[in-house]
Amino acid sequence: MALRTSILIAWAVFWVGWLLAARWSKRAQRPRGRFPVSLRFVLVALIVVRFLSGNGYTVHSGVLRVVGTVLFAGGLALAIWARVILGRNWGTPMSLKEDPELVTSGPYRLVRHPIYTGILTAALGTALAVYFSWFIVFGVMGAYFVYSAHIEDGLMADSFPSTYPEYREHTKMLIPFVL
Repeated sequence: MALRTSILIAWAVFWVGWLLAARWSKRAQRPRGRFPVSLRFVLVALIVVRFLSGNGYTVHSGVLRVVGTVLFAGGLALAIWARVILGRNWGTPMSLKEDPELVTSGPYRLVRHPIYTGILTAALGTALAVYFSWFIVFGVMGAYFVYSAHIEDGLMADSFPSTYPEYREHTKMLIPFVL
Protein backbone atom coordinates (compact mmCIF):
# COMPACT_ATOMS: atom_id res chain seq x y z
CA MET A 1 0.00 0.00 0.00
CA ALA A 2 2.84 2.42 0.80
CA LEU A 3 4.47 1.77 -2.60
CA ARG A 4 1.20 2.46 -4.44
CA THR A 5 0.64 5.66 -2.52
CA SER A 6 4.24 6.79 -3.02
CA ILE A 7 4.13 6.20 -6.77
CA LEU A 8 0.78 7.94 -7.20
CA ILE A 9 1.98 10.91 -5.14
CA ALA A 10 5.19 11.02 -7.19
CA TRP A 11 3.11 11.12 -10.39
CA ALA A 12 1.00 13.97 -8.98
CA VAL A 13 4.09 15.96 -7.93
CA PHE A 14 5.72 15.29 -11.30
CA TRP A 15 2.72 16.59 -13.27
CA VAL A 16 2.17 19.63 -11.08
CA GLY A 17 5.86 20.52 -11.34
CA TRP A 18 5.78 19.86 -15.07
CA LEU A 19 2.86 22.22 -15.59
CA LEU A 20 4.37 24.92 -13.37
CA ALA A 21 7.71 24.73 -15.20
CA ALA A 22 5.92 25.39 -18.49
CA ARG A 23 5.58 29.02 -17.44
CA TRP A 24 9.30 29.58 -18.14
CA SER A 25 9.41 28.18 -21.66
CA LYS A 26 9.55 30.22 -24.84
CA ARG A 27 6.33 31.32 -26.56
CA ALA A 28 4.81 28.99 -29.12
CA GLN A 29 5.32 30.04 -32.71
CA ARG A 30 2.93 27.61 -34.34
CA PRO A 31 -0.33 26.14 -33.11
CA ARG A 32 -0.27 22.67 -31.67
CA GLY A 33 -1.51 19.59 -33.48
CA ARG A 34 -5.10 18.47 -33.39
CA PHE A 35 -4.74 16.46 -30.17
CA PRO A 36 -2.98 18.66 -27.59
CA VAL A 37 -1.99 17.04 -24.32
CA SER A 38 -3.59 18.70 -21.33
CA LEU A 39 -4.40 18.24 -17.71
CA ARG A 40 -7.71 16.71 -18.85
CA PHE A 41 -5.78 13.89 -20.56
CA VAL A 42 -3.93 13.15 -17.35
CA LEU A 43 -7.11 13.30 -15.27
CA VAL A 44 -8.95 10.93 -17.60
CA ALA A 45 -6.03 8.50 -17.45
CA LEU A 46 -6.01 8.61 -13.64
CA ILE A 47 -9.78 8.10 -13.46
CA VAL A 48 -9.55 5.09 -15.77
CA VAL A 49 -6.76 3.63 -13.66
CA ARG A 50 -8.73 4.26 -10.47
CA PHE A 51 -11.74 2.32 -11.76
CA LEU A 52 -9.59 -0.51 -13.11
CA SER A 53 -7.36 -0.89 -10.06
CA GLY A 54 -9.28 -3.41 -8.05
CA ASN A 55 -7.60 -6.34 -6.29
CA GLY A 56 -7.63 -8.40 -9.49
CA TYR A 57 -5.37 -5.87 -11.17
CA THR A 58 -2.99 -5.23 -8.27
CA VAL A 59 0.58 -6.48 -8.63
CA HIS A 60 1.40 -9.12 -6.00
CA SER A 61 4.89 -10.16 -7.14
CA GLY A 62 7.78 -8.71 -5.18
CA VAL A 63 10.12 -9.05 -8.17
CA LEU A 64 7.72 -7.15 -10.45
CA ARG A 65 7.34 -4.45 -7.82
CA VAL A 66 11.11 -3.95 -7.62
CA VAL A 67 11.56 -3.95 -11.41
CA GLY A 68 8.57 -1.64 -11.82
CA THR A 69 9.79 0.77 -9.16
CA VAL A 70 13.21 1.00 -10.81
CA LEU A 71 11.61 1.61 -14.21
CA PHE A 72 9.24 4.19 -12.72
CA ALA A 73 12.01 6.14 -10.98
CA GLY A 74 14.36 5.86 -13.96
CA GLY A 75 11.65 6.97 -16.37
CA LEU A 76 10.76 10.06 -14.36
CA ALA A 77 14.45 10.87 -13.94
CA LEU A 78 14.99 10.60 -17.72
CA ALA A 79 12.01 12.85 -18.45
CA ILE A 80 13.18 15.45 -15.94
CA TRP A 81 16.78 15.32 -17.21
CA ALA A 82 15.57 15.78 -20.80
CA ARG A 83 13.35 18.68 -19.78
CA VAL A 84 16.26 20.39 -17.97
CA ILE A 85 18.55 19.94 -21.00
CA LEU A 86 15.85 21.27 -23.33
CA GLY A 87 15.42 24.34 -21.12
CA ARG A 88 13.23 27.10 -22.45
CA ASN A 89 12.85 25.25 -25.76
CA TRP A 90 10.40 22.83 -24.18
CA GLY A 91 6.83 23.04 -25.37
CA THR A 92 3.67 21.05 -25.30
CA PRO A 93 3.59 18.20 -27.80
CA MET A 94 3.53 19.24 -31.43
CA SER A 95 4.36 22.89 -30.80
CA LEU A 96 7.26 24.92 -32.10
CA LYS A 97 8.84 27.71 -30.08
CA GLU A 98 9.96 31.15 -31.19
CA ASP A 99 13.70 31.11 -31.95
CA PRO A 100 13.93 27.33 -31.62
CA GLU A 101 17.24 25.61 -30.99
CA LEU A 102 18.13 22.08 -31.99
CA VAL A 103 19.19 20.31 -28.80
CA THR A 104 21.25 17.16 -29.36
CA SER A 105 23.11 16.85 -26.05
CA GLY A 106 22.35 14.91 -22.89
CA PRO A 107 19.61 12.33 -23.42
CA TYR A 108 18.96 13.78 -26.88
CA ARG A 109 22.16 12.01 -27.99
CA LEU A 110 20.38 8.70 -27.36
CA VAL A 111 16.85 9.37 -28.64
CA ARG A 112 15.08 12.27 -30.32
CA HIS A 113 12.19 12.30 -27.86
CA PRO A 114 13.57 11.34 -24.43
CA ILE A 115 10.76 13.04 -22.51
CA TYR A 116 8.27 10.71 -24.16
CA THR A 117 10.59 7.78 -23.51
CA GLY A 118 10.88 8.72 -19.84
CA ILE A 119 7.16 9.17 -19.27
CA LEU A 120 6.39 5.89 -21.05
CA THR A 121 9.04 4.07 -19.03
CA ALA A 122 7.54 5.48 -15.82
CA ALA A 123 4.05 4.37 -16.90
CA LEU A 124 5.38 0.90 -17.70
CA GLY A 125 7.08 0.81 -14.31
CA THR A 126 3.84 1.82 -12.62
CA ALA A 127 2.04 -1.03 -14.40
CA LEU A 128 4.63 -3.52 -13.17
CA ALA A 129 4.97 -2.13 -9.65
CA VAL A 130 1.43 -1.24 -8.71
CA TYR A 131 -1.50 -1.88 -11.07
CA PHE A 132 -1.55 -3.93 -14.24
CA SER A 133 -4.33 -1.60 -15.42
CA TRP A 134 -1.61 1.00 -16.09
CA PHE A 135 -0.83 -0.99 -19.23
CA ILE A 136 -3.92 0.74 -20.66
CA VAL A 137 -2.45 4.14 -19.78
CA PHE A 138 0.90 3.02 -21.23
CA GLY A 139 -0.79 1.99 -24.49
CA VAL A 140 -2.81 5.18 -24.87
CA MET A 141 0.17 7.37 -24.02
CA GLY A 142 2.39 5.33 -26.31
CA ALA A 143 0.07 5.82 -29.28
CA TYR A 144 -0.23 9.55 -28.55
CA PHE A 145 3.52 10.01 -28.13
CA VAL A 146 4.38 8.14 -31.35
CA TYR A 147 1.86 10.34 -33.20
CA SER A 148 3.30 13.48 -31.55
CA ALA A 149 6.87 12.42 -32.31
CA HIS A 150 6.09 12.04 -36.02
CA ILE A 151 4.49 15.50 -36.14
CA GLU A 152 7.39 17.03 -34.18
CA ASP A 153 9.94 15.38 -36.47
CA GLY A 154 8.30 17.15 -39.41
CA LEU A 155 8.30 20.50 -37.58
CA MET A 156 11.95 20.09 -36.67
CA ALA A 157 12.91 19.11 -40.22
CA ASP A 158 11.22 22.29 -41.47
CA SER A 159 12.95 24.43 -38.82
CA PHE A 160 16.41 22.89 -39.21
CA PRO A 161 16.61 21.65 -42.82
CA SER A 162 20.40 21.45 -42.87
CA THR A 163 20.97 19.70 -39.51
CA TYR A 164 17.86 17.80 -38.44
CA PRO A 165 17.84 15.15 -41.22
CA GLU A 166 21.34 13.98 -40.21
CA TYR A 167 20.41 14.01 -36.52
CA ARG A 168 17.24 12.05 -37.31
CA GLU A 169 19.19 9.54 -39.38
CA HIS A 170 21.65 8.81 -36.54
CA THR A 171 19.28 8.99 -33.54
CA LYS A 172 16.31 6.71 -32.87
CA MET A 173 12.90 8.16 -32.02
CA LEU A 174 12.10 6.60 -28.63
CA ILE A 175 14.22 3.54 -27.87
CA PRO A 176 18.00 3.70 -28.34
CA PHE A 177 19.23 1.41 -31.16
CA VAL A 178 15.67 0.08 -31.75
CA LEU A 179 12.88 2.58 -32.53
